[in-house]
Amino acid sequence: MLVAHTPDADDAFMFYGMFSGKVPTKLEIEQIVEDIETLNNRAFKGELDVTALSAHAYAFLHDKYRILSTGASIGDGYGPVVVASKEMAVEEKRIGVPGKYTTANLLLKLAVEDFQPVEMRFDEVLPAVKRGEVDAGLLIHEGQITYAQHGLVKILDLWDWWYDKTSLPMPLGINAIKRDVPEATQREFLAAMRASVQYALEHVEEALEHAMRYSRGADKELVKKFALMYVNKYTYEMPEEVVKAHEELYKMAERKGFFERPPLDILFL
Repeated sequence: MLVAHTPDADDAFMFYGMFSGKVPTKLEIEQIVEDIETLNNRAFKGELDVTALSAHAYAFLHDKYRILSTGASIGDGYGPVVVASKEMAVEEKRIGVPGKYTTANLLLKLAVEDFQPVEMRFDEVLPAVKRGEVDAGLLIHEGQITYAQHGLVKILDLWDWWYDKTSLPMPLGINAIKRDVPEATQREFLAAMRASVQYALEHVEEALEHAMRYSRGADKELVKKFALMYVNKYTYEMPEEVVKAHEELYKMAERKGFFERPPLDILFL
């Protein structure tokens, strides 16, 4: 099986048990690590058996993939932010975004009526803002907690916007498995992934050492903070409130005419 995740501390943290052999499985797994928009686009081509996927991208891929109830990245009190070199209105600005199909980009489109997106890799957004190549930048991953160290200010907090609208956790990323994978194998993988998440949460320091490979120069405490922000109770098994959050996200997008609301096909053990 080709199993793909992003080069980020939270994904590395949750998959540590599986890829290190600490969580045994009979499945033959080949690990792929690429940024989230690359994985979204590879999923469109059907190249990956299991992949990290933006909740946004799933709306266009539900015929090829189903959602795994383990592995979701959910914001709860935090989420993507828009930053700039100085205070300014968000509207009518050139904003660097980490990919067309990222959920952060969808949330920004829902929150802001008029802006000009400039697509780039997630790790290029913050430097582009600092160089003045864009007016502002939409930050995901660790950038959402490190931007102040780079002299930037937050001009829009998408968590605040989302929670004000919904009072729900914020859906961002999921793990998805191809529909043509046999049902028994889907369930076997899901069980192994759940065990991997549990192993990481029970062996934080050990899993963190592995996650540090994807720290991009961040110190250990920051990586730990970020990993535990996005690998949590929601990641282990998706609760009803997170299912509702996905439904609400898709309803909002449908009302805006962005796409038709997809059926939520979630595999539970």
